[in-house]
Amino acid sequence: MKTGLSQDAARIQAHLDQVLHAFGTGPVAQAMGYATRGGKRIRGFMVMETARLHDVDGARALWPACGIEALHAYSLVHDDLPAMDDDDLRRGQPTVHVKWDEATAVLVGDALHSLAFELVTHPEGAEAAEIRADLALSLARAAGGQGMVLGQALDIAAETAPIPLSLEEITTLQAGKTGALITWAATAGVRMGAGDLEPLTRYSKALGLAFQIQDDVIDVTGDAAKVGKAVGKDAAAGKATFVSLLGLDGARAEARSLVDAACDALSCYGDKADTLQQLARFVISRQT
Repeated sequence: MKTGLSQDAARIQAHLDQVLHAFGTGPVAQAMGYATRGGKRIRGFMVMETARLHDVDGARALWPACGIEALHAYSLVHDDLPAMDDDDLRRGQPTVHVKWDEATAVLVGDALHSLAFELVTHPEGAEAAEIRADLALSLARAAGGQGMVLGQALDIAAETAPIPLSLEEITTLQAGKTGALITWAATAGVRMGAGDLEPLTRYSKALGLAFQIQDDVIDVTGDAAKVGKAVGKDAAAGKATFVSLLGLDGARAEARSLVDAACDALSCYGDKADTLQQLARFVISRQT
């Protein structure tokens, strides 16, 4: 699985670099390239792998895979801003607003958001216009006020709430903030191959929560030098997390249970889904 993840990550990076080359050498273009370098490319890999699972041409799947990575990069650039999480480091490097300035970071995020939909709807991607439209509509819903943006808004509100969030409230928050884009990535290949969305929707919803729980674990146990960003911020701010509510061992147990549920959801695919099952286990074993 890790070899396939690395290979797809390299393909996605090369394609993003090629696309961004046409944007020129101005500060926004430079910062867009900077913001889209690095990372594990788990979301893009899920697009590519679910496309393979449904016999979709990899060259076509590469376009929406790059699209979700561009949109994820936009979310990180904006998430790091002083008005949001106020982070100085991302992937071990200065965040965009630190390396350039806040105005550039806002514009870079805006440009990457637009680029995501350009890539997802590119005619060299999904062959049928109806499928390209479906990919764009579903991504808009996952990224917007019913999905990721809603989750981020709930997270910001929780910072000043008089009472810490309950486990149910945190689960709802993270289903939007983290889970919505993971679900889109896991179902993009299904949409391209006109398959049944239900198994991979169940898989990705469980995986998205497991992913966030592991992030919470890393925030408590991780080394900032290895993680590439500040750790311990949630505890310092007194925010409720899966770890603060369940304890470290309880959170890890919940993540394992969710991964088991994610893998069970793929039973209809048999051995063809082995890579996606390995990915689920990788998600809760990572330390960055």
